[in-house]
Amino acid sequence: MSDDIKIKESSKIQLDMKSLISIVVGILSIAGVWFTLNAQVAQLQLDVIRMRDAVDMNNEFRVKWPRGELGALPDDAKQDLRIEYLQTDLEELKAELKKMKEGE
Repeated sequence: MSDDIKIKESSKIQLDMKSLISIVVGILSIAGVWFTLNAQVAQLQLDVIRMRDAVDMNNEFRVKWPRGELGALPDDAKQDLRIEYLQTDLEELKAELKKMKEGE
């Protein structure tokens, strides 16, 4: 095959305007798809980072809350205070009941 195509700097190409426009539109559409895909991949990576952070925070809460390392709700503090008062009242009643039994 001696019909090799040789391209030089001085080679000339003849294209009709319709072909040139279709080539340019094709290149622009491929570039648009590429940029869209890159943006979607970047958004998905950001979503994964946010989800990891949320999972880590949930794990920390799940472990530390029952241990009391993250504090307590105000209602829990009120309830604990009421339980303390009830315990002291119960001790006083027990002591009074004991005195009454001894007095018989």
